[in-house]
Amino acid sequence: MSGNLFEDAVCILLAGGKGSRLQPLTTDRAKPGVPFGGKYRIIDFTLSNCLHSGIRRVLVLTQYKSHSLQLHLCDAWSIFNPGLGEYITAVPPQMRTGDSWYKGTADAIYQNICLLESSGAKKVVILSGDHIYRMDYGAMLEHHNEFEADLSVACMQVPIDEASAFGIMTINEQSQVIQFEEKPENPACMPNQTEFALASMGIYIFNIDTLVDALSKDNLNPLSSHDFGKDILPLLIKSHNVVGYEFGGSEGRVTPDRYWRDVGTIDSYFDANMDLLSPQPPLNLYQKSWPIRTYHGQHPPARIITAHDNEQGKIKNAIIGSGSMVIDATIIKSILSANVRVNENAHIESSIIFDHVQIGAGAKLRDCIVDKHVQIPERMIIGYDKEEDAKRFTLSKNGIVVVPKGFGQ
Repeated sequence: MSGNLFEDAVCILLAGGKGSRLQPLTTDRAKPGVPFGGKYRIIDFTLSNCLHSGIRRVLVLTQYKSHSLQLHLCDAWSIFNPGLGEYITAVPPQMRTGDSWYKGTADAIYQNICLLESSGAKKVVILSGDHIYRMDYGAMLEHHNEFEADLSVACMQVPIDEASAFGIMTINEQSQVIQFEEKPENPACMPNQTEFALASMGIYIFNIDTLVDALSKDNLNPLSSHDFGKDILPLLIKSHNVVGYEFGGSEGRVTPDRYWRDVGTIDSYFDANMDLLSPQPPLNLYQKSWPIRTYHGQHPPARIITAHDNEQGKIKNAIIGSGSMVIDATIIKSILSANVRVNENAHIESSIIFDHVQIGAGAKLRDCIVDKHVQIPERMIIGYDKEEDAKRFTLSKNGIVVVPKGFGQ
């Protein structure tokens, strides 16, 4: 179904975000390249949606510290056939339209407008590479065609007390967007639902002529911030048929779990990872027809070792990555990525451990995110004394401790 729909479409995936609120996880990597769930990168979710929706032409616009992200695209996503006109291609800033880097989401696409025009596409799907969700874009494109839209904007309900962090939309009974405001101080609630507002998800389907015209005009505006939410959408609402597509209903071929998370802060990133450990996770990673694709390293199986008869260690509600080894240690509500070694009498609770980490014997970690290639010394305690933690590490608003890449090496 979806594959035929996208024969005349090209996708632009915005993946150049600096992710400053995710520091220090983004010190050496772009936000879409941050590991997630013990196995994936954040960008894998959007690319998997493209794959299963039938989108076969994807331009990934990179910018900030993109080396590891581009390696991941090469390792995990070199899957399409160029001979059939299929591709997932990383596009760094080329300064085709001037001598500046990307100055905003709209400017990033404007600087690559030649790629759109030469593609022969009639529609452009614009996505962000830094959200966690599953969605069949084919269902949205069907909606776009049905309502003869010039632009479709995916939206979802959010609690009114969280709405000021989003672009807030108002749509009428014909699904037309009649008002849009980017991150309003006093967001408008939904009709007859005063506890919720309708938020843009940053997912757009444009007719290509509409997009090219809007970007060209925006480029000539010296007062523009070159942002879709702030500059492009408010103007198009006044002059074009802009339609809202509400996420969470019938999502085509993907089971509608209605899960979408912006993991732009340490706390939201941590919470989204912990969601995977819920008794019934709100994000369904187990639909066999909609797997999340990623790069799989050549690792041995994970191993749990009980070297003593006194049952010193235990594992409760955990994700253990391949190649990891847990030796007489306790792991509670935590995610261990690949090639993690946890030594005797160590205790890890409510924590996320990235690849290639060694946890020393007797160490205790709680409410932590530990980046790659870290060696935690024996009997070190992290996450129990926030005042002491703040002297050594980054501490989030909610008290999550981030141990930076290379610590202890």
